[in-house]
Amino acid sequence: MDWGLKNRLAKIIKPQNNRALMLAVDHGYFLGPTEKLENAKKTIAPLLKYCDSLMLTRGVQRTSVDPNTSVPMVLRVSGGASIIGEDLSQEQITVTMKEAIRLNVSAVAMSMFVGSKYENQTIVNLGKLVSEAEEYGIPVLAVTAVGKELGKDARYLSLACRIAAEQGAHIVKTYYCDNFRKVVESCPVPIIVAGGKKIPERDAMQLTYNAIKAGAVGVDMGRNIWQSQHPVPMIRAIRSIVHGNANVDQAFKLYQQLIKENQNKPKTAGQNSSNQNQKTQKKNSNKNSPKIPTTHQKNPKNNPNQKPKNFTQKTKPNQNKPKTSNTKSNNQNQKPKNPNQNKPQETKK
Repeated sequence: MDWGLKNRLAKIIKPQNNRALMLAVDHGYFLGPTEKLENAKKTIAPLLKYCDSLMLTRGVQRTSVDPNTSVPMVLRVSGGASIIGEDLSQEQITVTMKEAIRLNVSAVAMSMFVGSKYENQTIVNLGKLVSEAEEYGIPVLAVTAVGKELGKDARYLSLACRIAAEQGAHIVKTYYCDNFRKVVESCPVPIIVAGGKKIPERDAMQLTYNAIKAGAVGVDMGRNIWQSQHPVPMIRAIRSIVHGNANVDQAFKLYQQLIKENQNKPKTAGQNSSNQNQKTQKKNSNKNSPKIPTTHQKNPKNNPNQKPKNFTQKTKPNQNKPKTSNTKSNNQNQKPKNPNQNKPQETKK
């Protein structure tokens, strides 16, 4: 094995403990805009620093990943089928090795469908990909996908993983199953376990823990991280199992603790500024929008009994002038001779 290939493998599987945490975001290549992965850039950004490598397509790498990152990329190079197509196993190699080198990836990945209609096509393509990749010192990750009629038990997963290794794959990604140690022991290259469909967070942690204990070097998890209600606490909890040797209880406790910390975390100046701007915009919007009269707030024009805000009540002369006690008593005891004597003259309007 050449130095370049060894170096790239060491970026994916950490040599300090022979463990790997891969974040999978390649689902769109056959599923389209998967839930919580519609905006790949937004999904990836907060998670990137917590994974050892990122499995993705070239389109997502170019559009949604910061090129300044030091996280190694594992590039999916196979495709050609969709979730609404006739057969998902009808895949071909869709990306050249020249393109992989241009993208500076640390490994390339493709699916191999054992027991399916297109089994021969995918196995042969894996062999060809390994031959071409090794010319440039690039590792190949084989993703084993077993046909529906064969299921996902140790017997058939062992078959698929062993075939992938025999074709020259440097890493194999497969599913976890009962008696998984049998699968690991029959495969001469490192195995990474797929996270699969979304399951409860604690169950995903149990899956990770069981896979590591049975001999897998790590997990390649996607939906069970970024479809979680709390993606960052989730990936950190999974990482504590993979690299921190935490058990399920410890990982789940960490997950809950991180959620509480995020809830109690004070808002940053940027968040406060953003909230203030939103309030200001809302206030300005209310100012500019026309006021609609309600039963509690009638239009003065339509209500003759209601005086406008700028209305000033006319006051009688001397109305606000303080009266002396003598004047008050005289007024009480003495009536004016002329009733209209003290009445102010009305001005003509």
